[in-house]
Amino acid sequence: MPLSKKNTPFLFPESQSTVLPDPTNFFSPNLVSSPLPTNSFFQNLALKNGDQPEYIHPYLIKSSNFSLSLSYPSRFFNSSFIYQVFNADLTITSSQKTNPLSHWNHRISSYNDLSVTLDIPSSNLRFFLVRGSPFLTVSHTFQFNNGQTWLLYASSPIKLSHGLSEINSDVFSGVIRIALLPDSDSKHEAVLDRFSSCYPVCGDAVFERPFCVEYKWEKKGWGDLLLLAHPLHLQLLSDSDCDVTVLDDFKYRSIDGELVGVVGDSWVLKTDPVSVTWHSTRGVREESRDEIASALLKDVEGLNSSAITTTSSYFYGKLIARAARLALIAEEVSFLDVIPAIRKYLKETIEPWLEGTFNGNGFLYDRKWGGIITKQGSTDTGADFGFGIYNDHHYHLGYFLYGIAVLAKIDPVWGRKYKPQAYSLMADFMTLSRRSNSHYTRLRCFDLYKLHSWAGGLTEFGDGRNQESTSEAVNAYYSAALMGLAYGDTHLVAIGSTLTSLEIHAAQMWWQVKEGGNIYEEDFTKENKVVGVLWSNKRDSGLWFAPPEWRECRLGIQLLPILPISEWTLPALNREGVGEGWKGFVYALEGVYDNEGALMKIRSLNGFDDGNTLTNLLWWIHSRGDVEEEFGHGKHCWFGHYCH
Repeated sequence: MPLSKKNTPFLFPESQSTVLPDPTNFFSPNLVSSPLPTNSFFQNLALKNGDQPEYIHPYLIKSSNFSLSLSYPSRFFNSSFIYQVFNADLTITSSQKTNPLSHWNHRISSYNDLSVTLDIPSSNLRFFLVRGSPFLTVSHTFQFNNGQTWLLYASSPIKLSHGLSEINSDVFSGVIRIALLPDSDSKHEAVLDRFSSCYPVCGDAVFERPFCVEYKWEKKGWGDLLLLAHPLHLQLLSDSDCDVTVLDDFKYRSIDGELVGVVGDSWVLKTDPVSVTWHSTRGVREESRDEIASALLKDVEGLNSSAITTTSSYFYGKLIARAARLALIAEEVSFLDVIPAIRKYLKETIEPWLEGTFNGNGFLYDRKWGGIITKQGSTDTGADFGFGIYNDHHYHLGYFLYGIAVLAKIDPVWGRKYKPQAYSLMADFMTLSRRSNSHYTRLRCFDLYKLHSWAGGLTEFGDGRNQESTSEAVNAYYSAALMGLAYGDTHLVAIGSTLTSLEIHAAQMWWQVKEGGNIYEEDFTKENKVVGVLWSNKRDSGLWFAPPEWRECRLGIQLLPILPISEWTLPALNREGVGEGWKGFVYALEGVYDNEGALMKIRSLNGFDDGNTLTNLLWWIHSRGDVEEEFGHGKHCWFGHYCH
């Protein structure tokens, strides 16, 4: 069900995909009749053999051979990348097989925003894998020959024996909790002892107020609940709104920064409000309007002189959004004469996708996983950048939503006609519902523990999910909020704005590499100011489409598209062979701290990114206002950080 209950669900024609994996291989029968996650933190457990590791903080877990292996990962790093190394520190299995002929290693029997329950039916084992738990869910201490100390807790007496490479127990029925002792200090062991009797079985994130997310866990046992918070949790945690205690000295290491103990049954995370607006917040300088209007006239004439030839949902969406930007800029500079031509262009380009008449591609509904795919993607995993296997959905659909939102704003009659289709596109990645009769999975791309999106889709990766372009993720939720403005849907505005703010915070925390920061090692930090591709288990300076040396691409992919929600900065270009489109993004950022210098460079450009125009760059430069008044001295970076 889409976000707003008053909207009638619309479904695109049903797909018969020949390339999607079969979810019945790993999901329990009671789950497969509902929409299923396609970008979750446990996605590897549901793909191919289900035996690639996943990171649940602080452990990497891996399921194979009717067992579950646990690793407290070490880290390998150099100036180009950082990744966590999986070495099985502990493997849990059962010698008593209830069904030794079963060919299923595991079954996913339930999942939530913050947890997944994994069953190994042949061994009668059930694992409550809750993110951020120091326990894998009598005290027995055993030491490994690698210097690690692990603690084991059992809900009833258990008799253990051990050899050089394994620990065995007699017949046991109950709950076992296993935790790595992160430090030899007895205080850490005392903390684990104290909270060992209370264990979470699942966890959900709740949206009850704008710019606020509440974590709620279901727990069993007795006593208080201990979990681990990453640095962004700690930044947003509001102890005035919930009863929590932060254990500052109780820490585990992580690729995402130190994980710190937090005691409490629920957490309230409050993010900074962002203002979702159609136009720039400061307005365009009066003396600059003629130059923008002149560029507008040429760019709008260009719309009618060159038909869209691409059938790619990504590049097509960018061209729609590019045209929609022109309409809003025309409004802002009061050059309304061009809006009818833009409206006509948007109608002609958007309607074929919504009506299913676009030649060569189009949207379809996939009932197997529960979501929208493309015709091209239904038979080719590489088509549309993997959209047919649920890759990059928020990127592609975000561009379409931006165009739809603008067209609905300038033509409300059109907006009302195509509202069901518009809400279906939005609901594909923005549904909040957990109900089994929903047509789309809950928040397809957004990770409610990490607080940002993933883009990897139904592809198995040894390093887990990944995301490259944070700015296109921001654009997706921002565009959904704009659509809420166009339709007067305050709920959609609130959710879209909240996810936009969280995505921005996460980009600042993990994609932007700060001098003097303590999240990443110095070897990586001194060579990189922006992460290229961020994985759940890796940080890479390279991009999917470019090597680390192409820094203008690394910068640009974290900025495009340039919108009122964008406010960044970074260095000048000095590498030969840089494309004109990528130069435009760097000059846009330069314009935040050197307005006149950037303006001269933008005027000299001979080409633009396919989602950008001269009009849009001039609008950006001429709407920056007084730099020192707005930001003070120095170079202001995206959403509030300084770069050098």
